[in-house]
Amino acid sequence: MQRLKCTLQYDGSGFSGFQIQPGKRTVQGILENALLKMHKGEPVRIHPSGRTDTGVHAKGQTIHFDSPYSISLYNWKQALNTLLPHDVYVKQVETVPDTFHARYDVVEKEYRYYVYHKEEPDVFKRNYSYFFPYALDLTAMQAACRYLEGTHDFTTFSSAKATTRGSKQRTLYQVSCEKSRSEIEFIFRGSGFLYNMVRIIVGVLLDIGQGRRKPADIDVLLSKRDRRAVGETVPSQGLYLWRVTY
Repeated sequence: MQRLKCTLQYDGSGFSGFQIQPGKRTVQGILENALLKMHKGEPVRIHPSGRTDTGVHAKGQTIHFDSPYSISLYNWKQALNTLLPHDVYVKQVETVPDTFHARYDVVEKEYRYYVYHKEEPDVFKRNYSYFFPYALDLTAMQAACRYLEGTHDFTTFSSAKATTRGSKQRTLYQVSCEKSRSEIEFIFRGSGFLYNMVRIIVGVLLDIGQGRRKPADIDVLLSKRDRRAVGETVPSQGLYLWRVTY
C-alpha cells in the first residue's frame, strides 16, 4: 500500500461543491468514481486539503489517497486524467509518507477572488468573476487590507453556519487587492480559513470601496466577533483555491 498526493485544478461551475452529496455532481464524487474504475470496483476514499463550495474553482487543490497499486507516477497522472471529465485535471502525482495528511499537514493556503469591475457585464466571465459595476475607492480598500493581516479572531468574518469548533483565530500573512484593466484581484494567504471567510471579507472590502465603511472599521468589526455586524457573502464564482503549501 502506498500513499499518493495529487495536485489538481477544477472549474467549479458544474459542481455542487467538493464534498460528496447524494444525487449531485461533486468533485470528490468524480475523483472517487475514477479511482473506483482504476481499482476494478474497489472503493478508494480521497482526503482533500479542504472542501470548496458550489461554484468555487481550484487552481491548486490537493488530495491524498492510499492504493495497493505500484505504477509509475506518470502513469497515475495519465490514467486519472483519461478517466476524469474536462473540468477536472490532475497536474501532479507524487508519493508521500504514510503519515502525510492533505488536510492536517497544511501550513499555508492561498485563495484569490476576482471582481469584474465595469459598467456592463461580460457574459463570458459570469462563471469566473463577480460582476460589480459600482464606483470603488481602491486606495481605501488597500488600506483596509492591512488591518486584516496578522493574527485575529475572525468570528465576524465566518459564516453563522460554520461547524468549526474551538478557536476562530487565524493568521493572514497577506491580504491585498490590485486592479488591472477591468479586473480586481484579491489575494489572501494564511494559516487557515473559516467557512466563507474570504467571501465575507471581500464583501466588507467592497463596502469600504463604496464609502459605506472606513478602513479602520475592520478593527471594530474584528472585536465584535459577530457575523451579523457585516453584510452579505459575495458570490462563489469569483473564488479560487489557488495554492496549498505543506
